[in-house]
Amino acid sequence: MLVRLLYVSRAVEPDSAQVIDAILASARNHNLSQGITGILCYGGGIFLQAIEGGRGTVNDLYNQIVADPRHKNVELLHYEEISERHFSGWTMGQVNLSKLNTSIVLKYSERPELDPYAVSGKVSMALLEELMATASIIGRA
Repeated sequence: MLVRLLYVSRAVEPDSAQVIDAILASARNHNLSQGITGILCYGGGIFLQAIEGGRGTVNDLYNQIVADPRHKNVELLHYEEISERHFSGWTMGQVNLSKLNTSIVLKYSERPELDPYAVSGKVSMALLEELMATASIIGRA
């Protein structure tokens, strides 16, 4: 059974390029062999990540993320059973939230800076789907 999980967290070391690169490298190495796909958005010290795959595998990965010392304030925004993946082309695509077009962010947020803690998981998921549709995601598998 496939599931999609969406969470938000704060970086312990905000905007550390080394931390972001390490998380992406680890995800890309690990996810392919585990059948996990997804997208990682970051900016302003915030991570917004969607993860897709088998229920047990996604749940295990989420529990690892919650325990990862690079993250704090981890909150589950959305969890659903799915019939197909939205992010099947990415072992872990990436988006720099601080470089998004302001008009895209304003479509989903009260302010020009997206704060996933202040919007619903449904809104955050809609933003990710738009980013995919507008080719804002980089790092295709």
